[in-house]
Parts: sequence; structure tokens; C-alpha cells
Amino acid sequence: MDRFLQLTVTGLSNGMIYALVALGFVIIYKSSDVINFAQGDLLLFGAYLAFAFVAQFGFHWTLGVVLTLVAAVVIGVIIESLVLRPLIGEPVISMIMVTIGLSSVLRAIVNAIWGPRPQSFPSFIPTQDIYIGSAVVGADRLIAIGVALAFLVVFTLFFRFTREGIAMRAIADDQQAALSMGISIKRVFALAWGIAAAAAAVGGIILANIVGVSGDISMLGLRVFPVVILGGLDSIPGAIIGGAIIGLLEAYTGGYVGQGLNLIVPFVVLVLVLMVRPYGLFGKEIIERV
Repeated sequence: MDRFLQLTVTGLSNGMIYALVALGFVIIYKSSDVINFAQGDLLLFGAYLAFAFVAQFGFHWTLGVVLTLVAAVVIGVIIESLVLRPLIGEPVISMIMVTIGLSSVLRAIVNAIWGPRPQSFPSFIPTQDIYIGSAVVGADRLIAIGVALAFLVVFTLFFRFTREGIAMRAIADDQQAALSMGISIKRVFALAWGIAAAAAAVGGIILANIVGVSGDISMLGLRVFPVVILGGLDSIPGAIIGGAIIGLLEAYTGGYVGQGLNLIVPFVVLVLVLMVRPYGLFGKEIIERV
């Protein structure tokens, strides 16, 4: 029972980080129908920005986190304005290929500035052990779950009740109708990329506190694809639930079956979901009649 509880907390903490990264995929897909293959590298960039502000520049961690989020939003807007905006109206595959190239560029920038060697992150999240019954759980894991859930709730409320969030949903449903209502597609696209970059930065900060800072963080982007497909490419609640399911599956498989298999299970789920329900658990089923 103790082991089960520890694996559950570990799985949920990983799953909530997955959900934050998946949220970036969902936001960009909902607004532009583009799958952003550079989301994992935005996560990496956010982790290194936090490392720079807190460890290298010596700012207090609260100021460092705020500056990281602001910088992430600015970077997301710049990427959309300079790289993606000229491709509006082009085939979606062109924009997807650009995000693949952008992934390599972001990783190269990180290596050029901070080098390829892992860095020790000055953790500011408490790491002491917390006893739940007779099980020992790291405080950083519990805090990671709480912080990630809080941000996900904020983003959910943003899309449901704010003017900008409703505009994003309108563009996702029908761009031409949204244009006729006076909604600026360029502005909404820029906002979507800014929010996606901020979500990735939050995930990167949490992950850096737990495992440190290294280039391996960017690989999380690939591992999040099963989360996005499981929950649905256009569903924010799906990203949350999909992240929790995949995180728990990885933890239980690694704890009870064996390490190594936990890296395979999410992609097995990916294949099964694509075969049975290709639009995900909460994704919108689109039926085209010709």
C-alpha cells in the first residue's frame, strides 16, 4: 500500500507536468490547427531561463519565476510573429514542418548559451519528506501537483469566461465567421503562442526543481504526444485527465513491472486510442461529408 501511494504521487506529479506541456499543444491546435513540435523545446528554454535568472543573475526565485514567464510570453509572441505569421494561408503541413525546424533552432540556442552539460538548479521548492500514513512522499512532488493543477484551472477559466479565450474558441470553430465578427486572427494566434510558451515555462520550472536542468528536458515534448491524443487535441480537460492517466500508467508500470517498459506504455496507449477513438476521449468528432 505504501509503495502504491508513492507511485501514485509520483505518477500524478509527472502527469500534471505532462498536462501543462499538453496544454500548449491544445491551445495552439485550437487556434490554428497546427501541431507544435517545438513545445518540448519551449519547456527546455523555460527551464534554462529560470536557471539563468535565479542561479546566474542571482534574483530571488519569486522575481526569477515572474521574469521567466514574461520572457516566455515574449518569446512565444516573437516566434508567432516572425516565423508562423508569414505562413498564414499556407498548407498546415508547411507550418508543422516549420515547428520541427524551430525545435532544432531552440535547442541549438540553448546549447550555444548554456552548453550541453547538465546544470544544477537552485531548487526553491521544499524537498523534505512528508509522511502520509507510513508512506514517504517528497514535498516537491505534492507541490508540483498543486501548482500544475492551479495553472490548469486558471487556463480553463480563461478559455471559458474571458473575451480573449472566447475569441480563440471562435476562431477554432470557424475562422471566417470569427473574422466577420471583427476578431483579429493575428492577435489571437500571437496570444495562443504566448500562453503556450508560458505553460511550457511553468512545466520547465517545476521539472528543473525536481530533476535539474539538462537537454533531456526537451524529450518530454515527444512523451506528451500520447497525453494529447488520449485526451483530445482540442480539449483542455482532456489534457488534464490524459496527463494524469499517462503519468500513473508510467509510474505503475515502472514500479510493478520494470523500468524501461514504462517508456513504452504511453505509446501503446497512443496506438490503441488512434485505432479505437482517434479524436481522443474528450476531443470533438469531426465528420466530413463529400
